[in-house]
Amino acid sequence: MCGLIGLHLKNPSLQPRLGELLTQMLEAMTTRGPDSAGIAFYADYPPALAGREQDIRYSLRSDEIIDWNLLAKRIAAETGRDVRVEPLAADSAVFASDAGEASFLAAARRIAPQVSVPGYGRSMVVVKDVGAPKAICTRYGIPSWGGYQGIGHTRMATESAVTTAHSHPFAPAADLALVHNGSFSNYATIRGRLARQGTRFDTDNDSEVAARLVAARMAEGADLEEALRTVLKEMDGFFTLLVTTRTQFAVVRDSFACKPAVIAETADYVAMASEYHALAGLPGVTGARVFEPMPEEIHVWSR
Repeated sequence: MCGLIGLHLKNPSLQPRLGELLTQMLEAMTTRGPDSAGIAFYADYPPALAGREQDIRYSLRSDEIIDWNLLAKRIAAETGRDVRVEPLAADSAVFASDAGEASFLAAARRIAPQVSVPGYGRSMVVVKDVGAPKAICTRYGIPSWGGYQGIGHTRMATESAVTTAHSHPFAPAADLALVHNGSFSNYATIRGRLARQGTRFDTDNDSEVAARLVAARMAEGADLEEALRTVLKEMDGFFTLLVTTRTQFAVVRDSFACKPAVIAETADYVAMASEYHALAGLPGVTGARVFEPMPEEIHVWSR
């Protein structure tokens, strides 16, 4: 049992409150997942340096003590591109660079293999950790963050270890993030096929397999809806998925729809949670259109 939350803002005036609203939603899901929690947060970030429109922001984390400024200098030296450091906490930082993503990630893995990259993109920052959702949000200052979209997850582990790496969201490609409630029964088969095709995996978590499958299909040219239809076709199990890209927010449930999901839509936002009480504090929710997605329905909203 896990808890999902997500908020896609239509009204720009709400953007300064995104972190605050996501935090209260995530805290409401603590009973569904006290082990660990995480958020993929989307905002219109300015370029790291003037005139650089292609900066990618890399969310970095380490369980060991890291000198983030020194690591940034070493990556900059290896890639030949500037790297800006934005500390989040002693164990986490965001690096911004216009180095190509393949070059940056390869350099980071060579120089500091103990450092993980939970996510990256031009608009997305990923924060995840072990512990209570409220404490995690407070630790990283998430209530003060502004942005236009975010998804979160509270985890109650059922099939893999309780670690930061195993927690959600899984973000396998630039600005792509997935959170999952449920379990997949044939994930080992799909994982083996993707691995033979060259896909790299960071954990043995079944949810990561779904995320990597979505990313693989989109890399082949599929749009988000087509990629989620591939998950419905190829992966067996009981699941609710909430998936985001830089411009999209999507929800899908399996053919039995036994994992809970509720959506509230107003003129100002689309919100999703595993249980309604996580939505109850949102502004204007009493006037929202509230519904449960039907089996195998794919709902997509675009910015």
